[in-house]
Amino acid sequence: MKRIIYLSIAISLLLSSCGGDQNNNTKDVQTAKGDVKYGGVFKMNDSEDFKTLYPLSVTLALEQRIASQMYEGLVKLDQKDLSILPSLAKTWDVNEDATSYTFHLRKGIYFHDNACFDGGKGREVTAKDFKYCFDRICVGDASNKMYWLFEDRVKGAKEYHQSIIDNTPLEGGVPGVKIIDDYTLQIDLNYSFAGFLNIVSHFACVVYPQEAVDMYKSDMRINCVGSGPFRLKKIKESETVILDRNPSYWDKDEFGNQLPYLDGLKFSFNKEKKAELLEFKKGNLDMIFRLPLEMIDDVVGELEDAKKGGNRPYIMQVEPALSVYYLGFQHQLEPFNNVDVRKAFNYAIDREAIVNYTLQGEGRPALHGIVPPFKGYDYESVKGYEFSAQKAKEHMAKAGFPNGKGFPEITFQINSGGGGRNVQIAEVVQKMLSENLGITVKIQQMQLAQQQMNIESGKAIFWKSAWGADYPDPENFLNLLSGENVPEDLTTSAYINSMRYKNEKFDALFSKALREIDDAKRYELYRQADQQASEDAAIMPIFYDENTRLIQVYVKNFPSNAMEHRDMTRVYFDHEEL
Repeated sequence: MKRIIYLSIAISLLLSSCGGDQNNNTKDVQTAKGDVKYGGVFKMNDSEDFKTLYPLSVTLALEQRIASQMYEGLVKLDQKDLSILPSLAKTWDVNEDATSYTFHLRKGIYFHDNACFDGGKGREVTAKDFKYCFDRICVGDASNKMYWLFEDRVKGAKEYHQSIIDNTPLEGGVPGVKIIDDYTLQIDLNYSFAGFLNIVSHFACVVYPQEAVDMYKSDMRINCVGSGPFRLKKIKESETVILDRNPSYWDKDEFGNQLPYLDGLKFSFNKEKKAELLEFKKGNLDMIFRLPLEMIDDVVGELEDAKKGGNRPYIMQVEPALSVYYLGFQHQLEPFNNVDVRKAFNYAIDREAIVNYTLQGEGRPALHGIVPPFKGYDYESVKGYEFSAQKAKEHMAKAGFPNGKGFPEITFQINSGGGGRNVQIAEVVQKMLSENLGITVKIQQMQLAQQQMNIESGKAIFWKSAWGADYPDPENFLNLLSGENVPEDLTTSAYINSMRYKNEKFDALFSKALREIDDAKRYELYRQADQQASEDAAIMPIFYDENTRLIQVYVKNFPSNAMEHRDMTRVYFDHEEL
């Protein structure tokens, strides 16, 4: 019920009056055709710092939200409904069995001016640049986290990857990525895959120049040279990232206005959410993403006051997220190599209580599989785990640990982010496992980067994690459990399938789904794979998340979506309504 109230309040506040100091945003704002406004710097904050902005190393959502404003790919996602839109490719062709995709690039697209180019002047983007970047997706080195995107899909990707490891690189790069001419690129696949445009929309498939890689090398993490609507102006690590408007950006709106509308973007990294909210109320931030649970009721109260004629100049946006919050097991180590232990843990957790009380109604209990509610996907028919202390005890006894006797103390690793909810959930899970299984769980809190390193390297045995969609397809979630993504030994890093879960039936269903052209049949195969993973208790889904934003009332053209995908190209400020 609370969610419905939020949404109705958000709609009612569109004409709310404004307070606070917005001087930095009103300066030099000019009206253009269609009554849109130019000018202003959009300011936002994140409670975690970024590690890298290099496209093949970006693994955190906050990193992608910064870097995607500077880089572009062949296609992009619509900010409102996440459908595929043309970007640097104006059109594309797909052959009858969806094994070959041909992209026709726009002419006259230029990289940002940068010292890596002769004379510092950005040059034109061509198919050769995409070929270079797509080949790099298949290079095996520590900085590349994105090989999984092309590994089994693109023809010759595995062979090229191995040739780089063997120090005998294939001449011509990845055979399945072909330059037809300066403005035409063809990608051939190993099998039919109707969802490949979703893969191409992934941030790793953006374009950047070889000159930048040659000059900056590992410092590409803080030297961004793309073709996007904004350019890198300044980075002060752990404090701010500032982008300014690209005056030579290629795109225009339907009225013929040059994009983007904003003068720039500013990202700050204040870890204190209360301080972030205070800055927002002062008008020093234009949005907040996610509020700590203890703040939500206060904010709702303020919004209700505003509805009655108060002076609270902000809007709350709430959107069901393509995101799942889950607890991960290390399948290759005891005790979680035992399916009955994993099932016991799953039955021991009351997900509805966590959502209704710990999260105060934020999110939906994950009583099904790893895939969250998704249009066209029958997630509700995937049978998950309801709370049952009795069944939990039965599986624990079956695993050889009656009433928890002889079970080792478990370290539960969580990160320090999440606005405090990670700690709150961890403490509730700790208590439920103790009460229902008779075991001891120790919570270990650490920075996100350290936790991620432990998970990928196999040093974590039980941990909190979450997965938000990289692109809108059930495949993006089920890929986390694909046996193809499990390294041969525990010492090799596993970014995707960090659980190192392997099941032949799951892999067969997942593989068949990837090759199915008909979406309805493809989704049914995904559902069956999802069910198999659930029967194996591959993970512990806890809840399907929601995206909650506060935005200032003067912010326009900034709809929320299930992926919290942010395209700032058409966002503008309109203070005339205040």
